[in-house]
Amino acid sequence: MENGDGRETHPGEDRGIEMSDQSQMTHRRGKKEENSAFETAKSAAANQEEDDMMSIEKVFEGKRVPPWREQLTFRAMVVSFLLSIMFSIIVMKLNLTTGIIPSLNVSAGLLGFFFVKTWTKVLEKSGLLQHAFTRQENTVIQTCVVAAYGIAFSGGFGSYLFAMSSRTAKQSSEENSSQDTKDPQLGWMIGFLFLVSFIGLFSLVPLRKVMIIDYKLSYPSGTATAHLINGFHTPQGAKLAKKQVKTLGKFFVGSFLWGFFQWFYTAGDNCGFVSFPTLGLEAYKNRFYFDFSATYVGVGMICPYLVNISVLLGGILSWGIMWPLIGNRKGSWYSAALPPSNLHGLQGYRVFISIAMILGDGLYNFVKVLTKTIPAIISHAQSKNMASTLPYTENDNAATDSMISYDDQRRVELFLKDQIPKKVAFVGYLLVAAISIATVPHIFPQLKWYHILVTYTFAPVLAFCNAYGCGLTDWSLASTYGKLAIFIFGAWVGSAHGGVLAGLAACGVMMNIVSTASDLMQDFKTGYLTLASPRSMFISQVIGTAMGCVIGPCVFWLFYKAFKDLGVPGSEYPAPYALVYRNMAILGVDGFSSLPKHCLTLCYIFFAGAILINLLRDVVGKKWAKYIPLPMAMAIPFYLGPYFAIDMCMGSLILFIWERLDKPKADKFASAVASGLICGDGIWTLPQSILALAKVQPPICMKFLSRTTNDKVDAFIETLS
Repeated sequence: MENGDGRETHPGEDRGIEMSDQSQMTHRRGKKEENSAFETAKSAAANQEEDDMMSIEKVFEGKRVPPWREQLTFRAMVVSFLLSIMFSIIVMKLNLTTGIIPSLNVSAGLLGFFFVKTWTKVLEKSGLLQHAFTRQENTVIQTCVVAAYGIAFSGGFGSYLFAMSSRTAKQSSEENSSQDTKDPQLGWMIGFLFLVSFIGLFSLVPLRKVMIIDYKLSYPSGTATAHLINGFHTPQGAKLAKKQVKTLGKFFVGSFLWGFFQWFYTAGDNCGFVSFPTLGLEAYKNRFYFDFSATYVGVGMICPYLVNISVLLGGILSWGIMWPLIGNRKGSWYSAALPPSNLHGLQGYRVFISIAMILGDGLYNFVKVLTKTIPAIISHAQSKNMASTLPYTENDNAATDSMISYDDQRRVELFLKDQIPKKVAFVGYLLVAAISIATVPHIFPQLKWYHILVTYTFAPVLAFCNAYGCGLTDWSLASTYGKLAIFIFGAWVGSAHGGVLAGLAACGVMMNIVSTASDLMQDFKTGYLTLASPRSMFISQVIGTAMGCVIGPCVFWLFYKAFKDLGVPGSEYPAPYALVYRNMAILGVDGFSSLPKHCLTLCYIFFAGAILINLLRDVVGKKWAKYIPLPMAMAIPFYLGPYFAIDMCMGSLILFIWERLDKPKADKFASAVASGLICGDGIWTLPQSILALAKVQPPICMKFLSRTTNDKVDAFIETLS
């Protein structure tokens, strides 16, 4: 037999003989190696156990993955339709007020889980439940809802589409012929969106394996949503999700009732809590006030601190410093007889300096993404190892190789199982493109068939660049591509042939293509991580897009008919980006001759400033970049004012204090609280619009007057009595 050090011994040896020093050393070394081997085995077992705990797919190993047809359930489509209406109303309200739209993917996944879970519980108790609720079905709902409310943004109801209207054209103070305006009508809006919204879905379908598996693009929002859905459907996750939904429900009801309460005091212009001069009457004149909006408090809780601070800094710089100083130049830089809303006066500085900052920021990020995308694509194409990760992907997964290989093996297997034939993608693209080329010119005669053909020729390349850049940075540049189309096609058509409207329509075509393409790839990433079938993902995206093409225009039409001052500066729904986009189109065809004095010089300064700030952010690195403001966020209040920035910073302050008092709870429930605030206030807009259409007026007008004005009002009332 063998002893601990591996030497052979015999039972008959004298027990009294002592070991030599060498044999003792050998014995100790053997024991040490044995203990080391034991510890190594123990550590390996512990690591394996830890890997099993960290591995998402090991948690779901015993659960059946339903085929793609079972993922597309009737209940999923019903819930998706209801949630699509709700989120389209929310996005439309944000579109028509500030244009800042936070990611609502988490809210869509959370509410989808809640509604279907409630549905299945009721059926389970009645004994009618046939199929359990799976994470794949949850992913289908989230995909469908995001596709639908995405149309409320890319449809341009707060930007290029509403910019075509005569209501926006009147604000531009330019001569507008009939060929440069097109007022909203439900029929042509729905038709236009159906023609241009689907082609982006077909453009990148053949590249889904390359983008998700070969390139291993991270798509941070899609990855975060997938982790959320995976977490919901584990036993611990379901328990947490129930608490989150309960919290969301409380704040949803509270926000809805708060909106209802405020409505009673808005019987007139500048009435109610939205006109409360919280920082004083003089500050109120410069749009510095807290308007008690639950929506923007919630948006502030979702948006990063830097975004909210940047918006506030932009408001202080413009409305606190620049506009008062330029206003003092009235009569010198521009005519004193002009009203504040005239583009040849103070309004021109507000609008065009804002445009300059937006274009500077967009151009810098566009070039930045391209400089990362093109070398990475070339490098990857030249590499023999097609499975290698591109150098610019941000993969923060700290799991072990064994766990990665297991999860990825499972995910790749199912992701490649239900192939979408390339023939379907190519034929679909050509068919939709042919219909669009033949039909869009009938809606917009200023755009000829060859303009649309050129757009669709280059669209797949631009869609790929946008989807790739979104996968790297989580930043979609759809609006930047749209602005580029405004200038290119506006100049091509010319002012004499309706170049303004042609540029805006071309913006819509381009923006819908690149936006839907990146959204689809983002959802493919979510489906990859939740084992949802690519076929069910693609079909749910198509269904959601079709829903959005109907729901979006209908919701906008409700706003348009209910609020007669929609799009008017200073109103409840000023639609600030509509005027910005229209003036971009005018600038593209008419040049800079109509700008007020020194406006162009200031535009150059702020255009260059936006580029330099972005460059500085990249040079100093992530450690210091979080202290440097974002030019795009700063540009928004230049035109609109800083009142919503105060609401958003209030949301940031609430979150900051909450994180200091109880960070774990804040991390778990902050998004639910914010979603409740946004959803409740957003849904109140629906009954508010119905009341306005029915001509039901609020009973009370709450106004705030200075002491001097109040004395004059009292004196006037006394004369009447």
